[in-house]
Amino acid sequence: MSELSLTQAAKIAGKSKSTINRAIKSGKLSATRRDDGSYSIDGAELARVFPIGTPSGSEWVSAAPPMELARTATLEAENAALRAALDREREALDEVRADRDAWKQQATALLAAPPKRRGWWPWGN
Repeated sequence: MSELSLTQAAKIAGKSKSTINRAIKSGKLSATRRDDGSYSIDGAELARVFPIGTPSGSEWVSAAPPMELARTATLEAENAALRAALDREREALDEVRADRDAWKQQATALLAAPPKRRGWWPWGN
């Protein structure tokens, strides 16, 4: 979960905004104060203080606000793009390794060849 506003936290926990605010003021729920004076509440901290479960026993409470769903979709798309980039880099690395091995084999073959014999006459072959 990400950072939630007081209203979002109240909806998720099934409590009123004043209950959430009292929990913050009493120190039961930790939250950070934004520059505009509103609170930013971590979702995990909210779940610790107000366990999210089945209010009527048969329905699950949606713990993800719409902003969270959009963020999740964005992260999934970014993750897919990064995986594709990683696959391209791995293919390029395989090509570089194949080239390296070919050059290494050629150099080894040249080193293993017998040296060319030179004649004793210095200005002719």
